[in-house]
Amino acid sequence: MPKTITAIIPAYDEEKTIGNVLKPLSAMSIINEIIVISDGSHDNTADIARMYNARVIELEKNHGKTNAVLIGVKNTNSDIILMLDADLIGLKEKHVMSLLQPVIDKKADMTIGIFKCGRGATDLAQKIAPFLSGQRVITKSVFNKLKRYKVKDYGIEIALTLMADREKIKVQEIYLPDLTHVMKEEKRGILLGFLSRIKMYWDIVFCAIKFKSN
Repeated sequence: MPKTITAIIPAYDEEKTIGNVLKPLSAMSIINEIIVISDGSHDNTADIARMYNARVIELEKNHGKTNAVLIGVKNTNSDIILMLDADLIGLKEKHVMSLLQPVIDKKADMTIGIFKCGRGATDLAQKIAPFLSGQRVITKSVFNKLKRYKVKDYGIEIALTLMADREKIKVQEIYLPDLTHVMKEEKRGILLGFLSRIKMYWDIVFCAIKFKSN
C-alpha cells in the first residue's frame, strides 16, 4: 500500500508567514492532509490556514510547541509525519520532496532539514546545532516512541534527535537551499524575542537532562 503523509504545522500568531508555508504544501498531491495547530493564536492564523484547505485545530490557550505537535500527531492515522515551522521564508515543493523522499524510499526513518544559503544568522545557527531544526519527516511508528520520554515546550526537536540516537533510528540530514525563517526577535521585538529564546534554550536543556535520567 502507498504511504499516507500528513503535514503538521504548529503555529502561534503566524498570520504573516503561514500562507507562504501552506501555498506550496496545498499544491502537492503527495501530501494527503495538512493539519495546522493554532496554539492559542490571537491573530488570523487559523482563518488563513483554512483558506488553503488545511484542517485547523484551535487551542484556546498556548500549550507550547511540543504539545501542539503531539496533538496534531494524535489526530492523524498517516504513516509519515511532515513537521514544518509556520514562519518559514522561501519554502518550495523541492524542499518538501527532498525531506520526504528518503523516508518514502525507506532509506531513513527520520530526515532533518538544514538551512543553507538562506541568510547568515539562520544558516549559522543550524550549522552549529542542526539537531534543533523543526523541519523534519518522521514515520508515525518512530514518533510514537516519543511517548516514553518527557518533553517540554520547545524541546521536541532535541527530544527526537536524542531518541533517534538512543533507539538506533536511521536519520538523514537534508540541506534545504535558499530557505530560512523569521527569528524570534523579529517577530516579537528585541526584549520579548530574547526572553522567548532564553525559554527555548531552557526547554532544550531540560529535555536533555530528562533524557539522560531515563
